Amino acid sequence: MLMLAHEDGKIQTPPKIRLLKHGAPRKGFLPREKFNELLGYIPLNLKPLITFLYYDGVRVGEAKQIEWSQVSLDEALIRLEGEQTKNEEPRTLPLPDILVKMLKRLPKDGPVLDATNLRKAWHKACAAAGLGTLTEVEGKPDPRYNGLTIHDLRRSAIKNLMKAGVNEKVAMSISGHKTRDVFDRYHIVDTEDVVEAMRRVQKAAKANTNLVPNGEESVKIAHLTKRKKLLTS
Repeated sequence: MLMLAHEDGKIQTPPKIRLLKHGAPRKGFLPREKFNELLGYIPLNLKPLITFLYYDGVRVGEAKQIEWSQVSLDEALIRLEGEQTKNEEPRTLPLPDILVKMLKRLPKDGPVLDATNLRKAWHKACAAAGLGTLTEVEGKPDPRYNGLTIHDLRRSAIKNLMKAGVNEKVAMSISGHKTRDVFDRYHIVDTEDVVEAMRRVQKAAKANTNLVPNGEESVKIAHLTKRKKLLTS
């Protein structure tokens, strides 16, 4: 905006604006087995919402707006309209089988994904699953919570998509990330990823080694090649 004003002669010199550095990205990630344990502590009315957030990585605000007219259980899809998304672009989201089963049991005249008492229920469930702590504070009606956040489910969904080999562009269309730099901040690389990378390198190296003759076989091949040339000359 300032550069355009400078080009139009409305300001003589555009000011220099130095952007603040991004803070370090959070490292919250929930493995599948730990999520299943956590889900056992989540109240029944919130299980569909939490499951949806974990598998699809949508924002809570987006999930709360979904109506039954946007849900196709036969196709296992949910359609988000542009006015419901942060970047104002519509998205089509796939549903895991476990969520389809949950939604089929719900009455179709209420909210698709109930968020009643979400924050308190989340804190209690995480504390029970060993993913957070609740500390009583004098003079405060609610204990102080520290631990896994609901937004960490979004990071978990993106990591799970990438580990499953989903194309980055497809993963970004599901999560709703519009820019690659923000998506990369959510794509957490952990120790398991690094170890798996070395396993793949070693596997590839071993496969290539099996295709190359060993020393003794190389001598035999060279000898047979030389003999063939002598016979044909």
